Amino acid sequence: MDNWKEENHKLTKTFVFKSFADAIAWMVKASFVIEKLDHHPEWSNIYNKVHVTLTTHDAGNTITEKDRKLAEILDSL
Repeated sequence: MDNWKEENHKLTKTFVFKSFADAIAWMVKASFVIEKLDHHPEWSNIYNKVHVTLTTHDAGNTITEKDRKLAEILDSL
């Protein structure tokens, strides 16, 4: 899990891309994996950056193995 920060019972990371189009393309690609896992992040996009926050709401808003697995998958994309 490269460059993820653990704070306030959440994993966070900002992904930086070459362009807005690259950032959006990554989000679309990630959305297919996210949907399969049925574990949806909080995320936002500003130009070439995508800020991602992972926490498991069903577990009382804390970090679980689901979050760590999704973080690894997002890093691999």
